[in-house]
Amino acid sequence: MNAVFLKKIFAVLIIFVFSFQGKCADLTQGNAKPNIIVILVDDLGYGDLSVQGGEDIYTPNIDKLFKKGMHFKNFYANCTVCSPTRASLITGCYPDMVGVPGVIRTHEDNSWGYLKEDVPTLPEMLKKAGYKTAIIGKWHLGLESPNTPNERGFDFFHGFLGDMMDDYWTHLRHGNNYMRLNNQEVDPKGHATDVFSNWAIDYLKNQKENDSPFFLYLAYNAPHFPIQPPEDWFEKVKKREPQLSEKRTKNVAFVEHLDDGIGRVLNTLDELDLSENTLIIFSSDNGGHLPSGASNGSLRGGKQDMYEGGIKVPTCFVWQGKIQSKSESYNLGLTMDILPTLCEIAGATVDTKIDGISLFKSISGEEQDTNSRSVYFMRREGGKYAGMCYYAIRQGSFKLLQNTPFEPLELFNLGTDPAEKSTLNENTEKFNELRYNLSQHIRESGNIPWQKQKK
Repeated sequence: MNAVFLKKIFAVLIIFVFSFQGKCADLTQGNAKPNIIVILVDDLGYGDLSVQGGEDIYTPNIDKLFKKGMHFKNFYANCTVCSPTRASLITGCYPDMVGVPGVIRTHEDNSWGYLKEDVPTLPEMLKKAGYKTAIIGKWHLGLESPNTPNERGFDFFHGFLGDMMDDYWTHLRHGNNYMRLNNQEVDPKGHATDVFSNWAIDYLKNQKENDSPFFLYLAYNAPHFPIQPPEDWFEKVKKREPQLSEKRTKNVAFVEHLDDGIGRVLNTLDELDLSENTLIIFSSDNGGHLPSGASNGSLRGGKQDMYEGGIKVPTCFVWQGKIQSKSESYNLGLTMDILPTLCEIAGATVDTKIDGISLFKSISGEEQDTNSRSVYFMRREGGKYAGMCYYAIRQGSFKLLQNTPFEPLELFNLGTDPAEKSTLNENTEKFNELRYNLSQHIRESGNIPWQKQKK
């Protein structure tokens, strides 16, 4: 009897163990780490999406993406130009705190940043959490070792090392070919926007059977000048919007062509059944370039300006079943907040001091105070700026800014004056408070070198 009884007990235990393992598998699968795609476009105007109120532009794919998730109405790039914002994205820090106060360029006498060699990066953190990491498109944080994508945490790089392209068809910059497949120089054919979209699609297809989650940083050069839409896209917009100037028509066509490429990438996610467990973030590195025909809507200024048109950018977070579709947030967000947000979601450890904060509560629909902090913006540049810096600080609805190194500080209340039309009196407590806070940020960042140290 004892032997029979023990056999019955053993059988029950076997059934229980297999049943428990099945439940654990389901639980693990249901809480699997999401794939992550960050789409960063270049110089997109705040009014250059139809979802942002653009009336002469048609961007159905990006519009659809915004409606699938949370539309951030108060999101800022960390700088008025390219490299610094990209540095903030991958480090979670103010750009001048990681050695990138300005644009990194080919020629040393006109290069205004050098990414700190020892600062941890987002792809490095995600790799430790089990992610495969890739960047496709524009890097713009270094042209040589040790600041190449593969040396800064990316398993895979298929893109452009440099800053802007002098031509979207030849992909050259100052006669140099900066297109790479990891460390190998490549010479792809076609418009750069199509090239990057195709490479992203190829990467997604290769990840379909991969057991590890992936982080894809998809960084387009478009719509940065030179404004070069394919001819058929230009003609289509010209026919549809005959009232537009040629400059504006080209810019609209350029953005619509970009929208089409992003749409093809998103459609591939759907076709591969990857959309459900993929978190997507869309943003721009700074505001639209007005001399190139961009529109920043009702915002004042554009790229290179510390006014809202230079730093406020269209941004959304999308994650099916996790982030409420057609939701909006007016919480203050910055590019540097993306790193801690993604690390919290991915279970990655941030074991270094950063300046960004996680927006996880915001995208989860919970209450979160992100507006009471002081946030800083700065840019160092040569040319007419003579290598000097100019700054802005925002705290709550108040914003103190200097739009060039040669202009006085101006104080605005964005709560009552979002178009920044009325400068407030400088002899106020708020003016002095923000000016002092800004001075302390400048003191702290003064410890950080922004040129490669000679050995």
